[in-house]
Amino acid sequence: MRQTPTASTGRLDGADALAPAGSLRTRLAGLLRRGVGGGARRMALSTFAIRIVGAGLAYLSQILMARWMGAHDYGVFSVVWTLVMILGLFACLGFSASPNRFVPEYAGDPALLRGYLHSSRLIAVGAASLLALLGFAGIWLLRPVIDPVYVVPAYLAMLALPVFTLVGVQDGIARSYDWPALAMLPTYIWRPLTLLALLSAAMLLGYQIGATAAAAAAVAATWAVGLYQLLKLNGNLRGRVPPGPRRFQIQHWLAISLPMLLVEGFLQLITSADVIMVSFWRPPDEVGVYFAASKTLALVHFVYFAVRAASAHRFSSLYRDGDPAALDAYVRMATRWTFWPSLAGGVLLLALGPFLLRLFGAGFEAGYPLIAVLLVGVLARASVGPADALLSMSGHQKSCAGIYAGVFGLNVVLNVALIPMFGLIGAALATAAAIFFEAVALSLASRRKLGVTPFILASAPVGGAPGHGAPGR
Repeated sequence: MRQTPTASTGRLDGADALAPAGSLRTRLAGLLRRGVGGGARRMALSTFAIRIVGAGLAYLSQILMARWMGAHDYGVFSVVWTLVMILGLFACLGFSASPNRFVPEYAGDPALLRGYLHSSRLIAVGAASLLALLGFAGIWLLRPVIDPVYVVPAYLAMLALPVFTLVGVQDGIARSYDWPALAMLPTYIWRPLTLLALLSAAMLLGYQIGATAAAAAAVAATWAVGLYQLLKLNGNLRGRVPPGPRRFQIQHWLAISLPMLLVEGFLQLITSADVIMVSFWRPPDEVGVYFAASKTLALVHFVYFAVRAASAHRFSSLYRDGDPAALDAYVRMATRWTFWPSLAGGVLLLALGPFLLRLFGAGFEAGYPLIAVLLVGVLARASVGPADALLSMSGHQKSCAGIYAGVFGLNVVLNVALIPMFGLIGAALATAAAIFFEAVALSLASRRKLGVTPFILASAPVGGAPGHGAPGR
């Protein structure tokens, strides 16, 4: 006899796993009305709202900084802060992503949950502090081959690494509890506002704003906002996790988190490495133009990251519940949430691109062709939705990491080949081609391992989705 989903788990029996497409839509609607889907919908809407405001604020801050500093210093700061974002993500050791896996999993084991919440942040901050020390040593050793304009800003930026990394882990913990405001407001709202306030105050006091001043202000803003988030998160956790003993499975946590680190890290490298590589061959003012174009494109790209942030722990819950048909339906919904807003935003961006780039100052409109090329990659990634989160949250993080490693290698090879020949447009072509390959590989891997095809034009299955693949393959 067919059973209906229970309010507590949303699971159905084997007969429902073979339900036709119409029944799947009915079941998914039920999920949306209850905990899994309803929470996801609220999380997605909150995430979208914060990311929309944050994208606008970040864009405004980049425009003002470019105007205050000029293309040359803006390019220097862009390279230095991109390096912080890359190193900060790797310093997390995957603990920025694994809360979406472990917090739902340990809901019935408070001791392990307390141990994970405590250790994840300490380990990440320790790793970031060590990496910052190595960064200081590396900058000092490489001074003969580094352009002098990068040296002091890079030294300053290393001071931000420990707290930048802490914020990344706290973001993951807050998202796993459906606290989107606590997860994202510090990073996307409070930090850029604090940075602008500090730079504005410096200008009012008569200081010249350059790359060094901007790096110092960014470090101060990161520390202030990170410590505020730490206090708020600890307060919230006290209301959700009762005090008591802690149990630790650090080796297990690292075994799961490190492959997720590779996924997150290679994704960041694919997204940001082109800015670093452009600086190897082109002067800082051209780096500034390229960075302005990529930041303009972020007005569209934020849709993918917003849906990804809202969906990751939902994938984990649905996969763990053993309901492949509901998982397939949710994946299709997440893909639609990603692609169609991205497409609409991309069309609007192509129309407004020249105007938006002129806001950065004279000469920045040269970045318009870069937007058109990079948009191809953004839409390719959007067409498969958060497929990487689907693989990682279903135990296939190693496969996902392998795909991203291959994509990053392809990206580097293409950048090395194309930037010397074609300059900035070569970097854009290399990155767009690599992301297109990434989208194809993730979609094929999801289909092979999970029986789910995350692609916007994929037809719905006639019956239920096939069973799950074995985790970790």
